[in-house]
Amino acid sequence: MSARDRVVIVGTGLVGATTAYALLRAGTVADLVLVDRDPRKLEGHVHDLRDAALFSPATHVRAGDLSDCADATAIVITAGVQQAGLKSRLDDLHHSAAIVRGLVTEIVRVRPGGVLLLASNPVDVLTYLAWRWSGLPAQRVIGSGTSLDTARFRWRLAEQYGVAADNVHAYVLGEHGDSQTVAMSSARIGGIPIDQFCRDHGLPYNEGSLRAIADSTRDAGLEIVRAKGGTSFGIASALVRIVTAIIRDERAVLTVSTRVPPALQLGDLCLSLPAVIARDGVARVLTTPLDESEFQALRASAEILRRYIGTVEVSTDAYES
Repeated sequence: MSARDRVVIVGTGLVGATTAYALLRAGTVADLVLVDRDPRKLEGHVHDLRDAALFSPATHVRAGDLSDCADATAIVITAGVQQAGLKSRLDDLHHSAAIVRGLVTEIVRVRPGGVLLLASNPVDVLTYLAWRWSGLPAQRVIGSGTSLDTARFRWRLAEQYGVAADNVHAYVLGEHGDSQTVAMSSARIGGIPIDQFCRDHGLPYNEGSLRAIADSTRDAGLEIVRAKGGTSFGIASALVRIVTAIIRDERAVLTVSTRVPPALQLGDLCLSLPAVIARDGVARVLTTPLDESEFQALRASAEILRRYIGTVEVSTDAYES
């Protein structure tokens, strides 16, 4: 971590404030700047976080504005719409798109040099639009995508088979939402395919149980929203993981929403794929082996996202890096 590393969080609602606290506790950020259109709420969050910083002195917390994005290593946009009554993350696209477009337009005016990280839903659609509106290189505009979904999936597989989640390698791809694709055919426990792991250890291999795990992974976020009005702790932790990989130039493989490589022939859009995350954002997108049904599910997810992208104006506000 550089002594100059700055992270700007734009939007101090439930997700933004929780992310700020999680970054503070992680101690990976030297300068944490909060930006919000409500100055009184912003002041309250900053004073509250400064109290917490008394126990985590590595991070300086302050209120700022979008001009602070110029020298930020990462800019996290959490502003948007999240309501308990929404049936899916795509329900209020146009309202959220208007908010994000206004923010991106202001941010690019200060010529940011860092990575733009979107958490606002629908995150895949808004990541693509933010990239188009910003004119920034595609690798520097990413979304939180299915990073949390992938963690949920791995945890459920670990619980099912009695191993630590760190020893499960599996991915959720595509949309962060109803059409997400669980890459079950390439899932591994300790490097061993799940069906072989079950045979080797005398465990039942039950496809119905695996489908139930996939379904509960997909529905987990909306269930939390219905229960408490919004998600915060899980997505904040996922954002901290991504920000940390950027700051430390980790080259960690994370499932973030990023522009799809043309070789996949899924169209011009952003969705979640395993990507190598480094200081400048996405260093490389990896190809996950999929069986035919999984690839068709990913293609269907891409089609849904393309359709929603097509309902929003995507003319660019050019920015030359």
